[in-house]
Amino acid sequence: MTKQTAEHVWTRDFTLFFVARTVSVLGDHMLIPTTMTVAMLQAGHGVNGVGYALAAHTAPLALFVVYGGVLVDRFAPVRVMMVADVVRLALHGALALAFAAGDPPLWLVLGLLALSGVSTAAFQPGYASVIPQIANDVQKANGAIRVAESLMTVAGPATAGLLLAFASVPVVLAIDAATFAVSALCLLALRLKIPRAPRRTTIHRDLAEGWREFRARNWLWGVIVIWMFYQVTVNGPFLTLGPSLITTWYGEGTLGLVLAMLGLGSVVGGLVAMRFKPVRPLRAGAVALLGTVFSLLSVALHLPPALIAAGYVVQGAGGAFWIVMFHTSVQTKIPPDVLGRVHAYDVAGSLVMRPVGQIAVGPVSTGVGTAPVLFFSSAMLVVTVGLLLAVPAIRNLRRAD
Repeated sequence: MTKQTAEHVWTRDFTLFFVARTVSVLGDHMLIPTTMTVAMLQAGHGVNGVGYALAAHTAPLALFVVYGGVLVDRFAPVRVMMVADVVRLALHGALALAFAAGDPPLWLVLGLLALSGVSTAAFQPGYASVIPQIANDVQKANGAIRVAESLMTVAGPATAGLLLAFASVPVVLAIDAATFAVSALCLLALRLKIPRAPRRTTIHRDLAEGWREFRARNWLWGVIVIWMFYQVTVNGPFLTLGPSLITTWYGEGTLGLVLAMLGLGSVVGGLVAMRFKPVRPLRAGAVALLGTVFSLLSVALHLPPALIAAGYVVQGAGGAFWIVMFHTSVQTKIPPDVLGRVHAYDVAGSLVMRPVGQIAVGPVSTGVGTAPVLFFSSAMLVVTVGLLLAVPAIRNLRRAD
C-alpha cells in the first residue's frame, strides 16, 4: 500500500470508526460462540441450549434489520448506531448480572439475547452506509476493517478462553458489555455531516422502495437466495456443532485456540483482499469459499486439534475474502440514499435461515449422529459454490472502479 493510498484510507473519521468497530467485534467474539457455549453448557442447557442461544441472537437481527435500514436512511446512520450501542450496553450488562446471580433460566437468557439482536438490527445497516462516506477506497477500507475483525476473532476467543480458565462467565459478559460503551464514544466523536431531511413517506413505502432496488439487481438477490440455502445446510449447523464438539472432546482452551486460528486465517484473507482486486469479485470470492470444507471435514473426522485448527485457518482466509468482495460490491453499486435499506434486505436474507439450521441440528444430530450431519454440510458447501458460479449475473459481475 502506498503512502498516498494509506492517507486516503486512514482519515480521522475512518480511524475512529475503525476503533469503534474493532472494539465492538472483540466483545462479540468473546461472547459468541465461546462464552455462550460454555455458559449454556455450565448452566445445564446442553447442546440444544447452545443452539437456542445462538438462534435467539440471530433471528431477531434477521427479522428486524429491514426496519433498521429504514431508520438509517431516514436519520443520520451514526446516531442510530450510537443508540443501538447504548441499548446493547444495558442488555449485555443485564446478562452478566443474570449469570452472576446463579444459573439463569433459559427464557431469561434467550430474551436478553433476542433484544440484543433487535438492537443489532438497528446498528448493522448504518455500518454499510458510513463506509462509503469516510473512505475513498471502499475495498481497502473494507479489507482493513476485515483484518481488524479477524484479529479480534483471534483475540476474542483467546481472551474469553483465558478469562474462563481463571475467572467466570459473568466477568466475560461484563467486559463484552463495556465494548459497546467504547464503540458509542468513538462514533460520537465522528465529524460526519450527513443532513437527513425528514421523510414524509410511510415506513411501508420506504420498505417498498428498498425492496424494489434490491429486487432490481439479479446478482444481489441471487447471492442472498443461495446464501439462505447455505445457512440452513452448512453454516447454521456448523456454528452449533463445531464449537460444541470441540469443547466436549478437547475442552474450552482448545476451542479458544481453534477459533483464534479461524481469526488468523481471516486476517490473511483480509490482507489479500486489500491488495488483490479481481475484475469479477464475486467469482473470485465464491472460489475462495471452498476453503470451508477443510474445517467441516476435520471436525467430521474427529481429527487431532492441530489439524482442526489448520482447517479453520483455511476457512477463515476464504470466508474473509468472500465477505470483502461481496460487501464492496454492495457498497459501490447501490445508490447512497437507499443503501441502508438495500443492505438491510441482504442482511435479513443472509441470516434469516441460520437459526433454522442452528435449531434443527441438535435433534437431527441426535438422530443420525454428528459425523453424517457434517459430511452432508461439506457436500452442501460444494453445492453452494457451484450455484454461485452457475448464475451469470453473479459470476460475471464486474468490479466498480
